[in-house]
Amino acid sequence: MSEITPSSVTYVSVDADDADMRLDRWFKRYFPNVPYGQIAKWLRTGQVRVDGHRAKPGQRLSAGQEIRLPPMPRDNGVETGAKQPRRSAVSAADATALRDSIVYQDDVLIAVNKPAGLAVQGGSKTHRHLDGMLDALQFDASERPRLVHRLDKDTSGLLLLARDRRTASRLAELFQGRDVEKIYWALVVGNPEHEAGVIDIPLAKRGAEGRQRMEAVNDGQGAETEYRILDHAARRIAWLEL
Repeated sequence: MSEITPSSVTYVSVDADDADMRLDRWFKRYFPNVPYGQIAKWLRTGQVRVDGHRAKPGQRLSAGQEIRLPPMPRDNGVETGAKQPRRSAVSAADATALRDSIVYQDDVLIAVNKPAGLAVQGGSKTHRHLDGMLDALQFDASERPRLVHRLDKDTSGLLLLARDRRTASRLAELFQGRDVEKIYWALVVGNPEHEAGVIDIPLAKRGAEGRQRMEAVNDGQGAETEYRILDHAARRIAWLEL
C-alpha cells in the first residue's frame, strides 16, 4: 500500500487478501483511528471512491480495485499511516530467480512457478515473500503486477499475476466464483496399482522449524486426493494428475 500523506489524494489497490471485504471493514483494518462518521461523510460526498465510482460502506471489494482516499489531516486523532510496512528493495538474487520462474507472459498477465517455501504475502513474522518482489516483474508496464490469488507457503505451482487493474478485477472474480479449475501434478516413486483412484491417508506436518514436510500419520488430519496416472517410467516413477 502507498504511504498516505496529509495533503494529497491517494489511490490504493485492493490486495487479494482483502477481496470480498466490506469497504468500511477495510478502513477499520488499515485506518483504525479514522472515525466511522468521517468515513461515512467521505463516502456521502464522493471523496472516497472505488474504481472512480461512488461507494457505500457495505460494498464488497475485489482484488485489483482502486480506492480513492482524500487527504487525511493528522489532527483529530486520525492516523495517516497504513498498517502495512513499506516494501523493501528487491535483491538482485531474488529478482533474477523470480524472472527465471516465469512460464508465461503477455500484455495483461504473468504466470510464475512459485517454489515451495516462499510465502505469497508477508506477515508479522514473514519478511521475505513474493508480494515484496513484484517490482522485479514490472518491466515496461506502468504499474507493478497485482496478486489475484494465493498458494500456501509450502505449495509449489503456477501463480497468476495481473499486469493492470482491469485484469486483476476480472481474475479475482473468476477465482472467487470458483470458475478456475486447479490441477496439480506430482512425480511419485513407484506406480499406483490402479490407473485412477482416491488416496485416503491422514497427513500432518513433521520435522524441525524450516524443514517441515507433510507425512502420513495415523493421528493426522484427514485428507482425500483423487489421482490419475498420466505417464510412468517402467514401474519406478509415475506422473500423476491430482
